[in-house]
Amino acid sequence: MKIFKPIICILLFISAQTFAQQTATINVNLNDKIGDMYPFWAWFGHDEPNYTYMKDGRKLLGELAALSPVPVRMRVHNLLTSGDGTAALKWGSTNAYTEDADGKPVYNWRLVDSIFDTYIKLGIKPYAQIGFMPEALSTHPSPYRHYWKPGDSYDDVFTGWAYPPKDYDKWEELVYQWVKHCVQRYGRKEVESWYWEVWNEPNIGYWKGTMKEFFKLYDYAAHGVKRALPTAHVGGPEVAGGSSQGGMKFLNAFIKHCIADTNYATGKIGSPVDVISFHAKGQPALVNGHVRMNMAPQIRDIREGFKIVASYPETRNTPIVIGESDPEGCAACGMATNPSNAYRNGTMYSSYTAASIAREYQLADSLGVNFMGSVSWSFEFENQPWFYGFRDLATNGIDKPVLNVFRMLGMMKGKRLKVSGNNMYTLKAVADSSIRGKNTDIGALAAAGKKEVTLLLWNYHDDDLRDTARTVKIRVDHLPPTPVKLTQYRIDNECSNAYEVWKKMGSPQQPTTAQIKQLETAGQLQKYGKPATFSTKSGVGAATVLLPRQGVALLKFSW
Repeated sequence: MKIFKPIICILLFISAQTFAQQTATINVNLNDKIGDMYPFWAWFGHDEPNYTYMKDGRKLLGELAALSPVPVRMRVHNLLTSGDGTAALKWGSTNAYTEDADGKPVYNWRLVDSIFDTYIKLGIKPYAQIGFMPEALSTHPSPYRHYWKPGDSYDDVFTGWAYPPKDYDKWEELVYQWVKHCVQRYGRKEVESWYWEVWNEPNIGYWKGTMKEFFKLYDYAAHGVKRALPTAHVGGPEVAGGSSQGGMKFLNAFIKHCIADTNYATGKIGSPVDVISFHAKGQPALVNGHVRMNMAPQIRDIREGFKIVASYPETRNTPIVIGESDPEGCAACGMATNPSNAYRNGTMYSSYTAASIAREYQLADSLGVNFMGSVSWSFEFENQPWFYGFRDLATNGIDKPVLNVFRMLGMMKGKRLKVSGNNMYTLKAVADSSIRGKNTDIGALAAAGKKEVTLLLWNYHDDDLRDTARTVKIRVDHLPPTPVKLTQYRIDNECSNAYEVWKKMGSPQQPTTAQIKQLETAGQLQKYGKPATFSTKSGVGAATVLLPRQGVALLKFSW
């Protein structure tokens, strides 16, 4: 048994008595495979499409492409929104569609191409969102551009771009011309590998029409996609989750429409749906001066969405994408105006992400659905204060701790393994009441690749409070009888954490060149201690680690 000792990162010591009281166990059997380690997590998104080709946006996209074993998928709003391309919070535009004095369509793909060109150059694939309504097509075009800022009412965002088209034939032709242009620019084979989806959260303010009007919007858009490329993949409805918002009722009605209703565009029965999408969010709150997360509503919405899709024979095997899967709803609401979002800069966001992604695998396994993707609605915000508390992966080009969770996931390959542990909350417990008990959730996600086993390990609790580090004993059975090297990577307050380094600098809003370089290094995933080699003649590998609350570790056994 090996106990890791630090080189760069600090190891916390506890007494023998505390060791006995707080020891958690994680057990993995190399022969107990439960499914593929498919990277559904390699999907990301954001509101502001024009950030894509800006300096920090390009840098982050390159990092995402590098960490994933498969092509990353990107979903962004406002790809058809009218405007001059100026980037702003919860806003973006491409001016893809205008009309001349006679009302004839004028198409301009320059900015849309700039976005997709950036993706394709990096090997990233669009999860192409068909929206929002161009000003010249909107039934209620004025006011059109909003100037929302953190602290404003969320309803201020929903302006002329959220309304139905004044002419559905022009809407269908716009979609047809866009897809046709993409085929001409990027090639048929490339575009066949994309997914197209219609609109965003039509059950709330993003859509100012009725449910039936959305179905009409969808039918015409899907018809335009298929008319341009019959082999293209298109779907929806990207509803906001939550029982109070009616998302699952809307999802159910949408599937019924696609199966059995008369298609508004073709007059035939049914509408094509190659991917089904919905959203799921948690609900953090500020309690007694600290942030308390709530994973339960996010897990319940995913469970309910999976069940609805699986309940129809026609859609049971249809790929599912959770179009936004996050700890809460507003990425651009910083912690200054929304104190409950103060979890975003540090390790709380990291441990929550690790623990929730593991539960998404469990949900898909338990319900037998074709789970393809889960979009983390988090990217970056250009020209904003350092560590402002946005829900983003990087700030001013500096990676946040949460990005390192995805780097860890990117190192996991092969088959997922069954994990048991004496401190890991059950899926039912998380769905019922989140992770609020006396004990923290100490769990793991494990995978077996060629000549390696990887374990993503976390110590998570909803309450963002400091606590004694927990001792975790890890056992891996049926390793080959050969020397095994054990390497650990870590995210905590001392490792892979640019935020803590920035605070120790005095939280500068204008860091020096030397400080920026130091922060860039601190933001990368760091090894924890020296790799250790041990014998496995008995077929058993073991390790004991001390993992701080809200810490995440990746253990790699290789031979």
